[in-house]
Amino acid sequence: MLPDFTTPDDFRALLAAAPSPDGAATEAARSRNGQLTKPPGALGRLEDLAIWYAGWRDDPRPSIMAPQVIVFAGNHGVAARGVSAFPAEVTVQMVANFRAGGAAINQLAGAAGARMDVHALDLDRPTADFTRGPAMDERDLMVALRTGWKAVDSQADLLVVGEMGIANTTAAAAICLALFGGEAADWTGRGTGVDDDGLLQKRSVVADAVERHGAHTDGLAVLARLGGREIAAMAGAIAAARQLRIPVLLDGFICCAAAACLQALDARALDHCLAGHQSAESAHAELLRHLGKEPLLSLGLRLGEGSGGALAINILKAAVACHSGMATFAEAGVAGDD
Repeated sequence: MLPDFTTPDDFRALLAAAPSPDGAATEAARSRNGQLTKPPGALGRLEDLAIWYAGWRDDPRPSIMAPQVIVFAGNHGVAARGVSAFPAEVTVQMVANFRAGGAAINQLAGAAGARMDVHALDLDRPTADFTRGPAMDERDLMVALRTGWKAVDSQADLLVVGEMGIANTTAAAAICLALFGGEAADWTGRGTGVDDDGLLQKRSVVADAVERHGAHTDGLAVLARLGGREIAAMAGAIAAARQLRIPVLLDGFICCAAAACLQALDARALDHCLAGHQSAESAHAELLRHLGKEPLLSLGLRLGEGSGGALAINILKAAVACHSGMATFAEAGVAGDD
């Protein structure tokens, strides 16, 4: 049963006590991999992916049958500062599109055989403009974290979380600048496609926000001051998946910014996560480097919604299918390398 939390300290304690992969299942999967009808290492990274997945699922011969994709949506007060090429009303409109099945993520989730859920978080009440004060107070932060925490299906065997929220690349850039340092330009890209003047404005907003709130190593403080409800909800869902031993495929820059807040709280917090892809957002490669994650795909995507993570589901499915479905040399009656 998934435990609950009500305070930031409760959440920190759950993160610190989160389970690890099963060592026996990992070793059994590694042993099986060494007996499959192929030359050693012939399936490259797919072999490592399957062994990693087996350890988290406590099953040396696992399958992926019930992936879940969750899209969280939130509105940002900082959108009023002219940091996006689209107005805030688009968030509400896109949520309706997700629910009607008309977005790219609906198609990608369907192609991967994944259940898809959508959670809109107080879209009529944007977060505060974080250049003037914290984006969220403690209550709002806890509500958002718990929304993500409770959104994960305990019967899922793989999770992808995505987002929708005009101005959330600005929030993600501010989070990264606060956590990792550097300059605003290092972390601030064009997002939905702002022009050169819009990019300069966006960088200025990110720099102003971090100058106001300062750099921090506490991931929850950064989430509250510079994040958004959908970003906090993604962090809550990623953390819940760890409690349930459900592997996670991270999506793009914004999802990884949410994940970075967890890693700032506990260095092991993302051990159950893989990077689904490297997006075209300019700072995503550097963020993945800080997270220590090598992407499965790099296709120039910059959509968000969980699209890159969902696209990577079939890569992991293929890895697990080969590992669990292939015959061993003994089973196939094929002479192995003695």
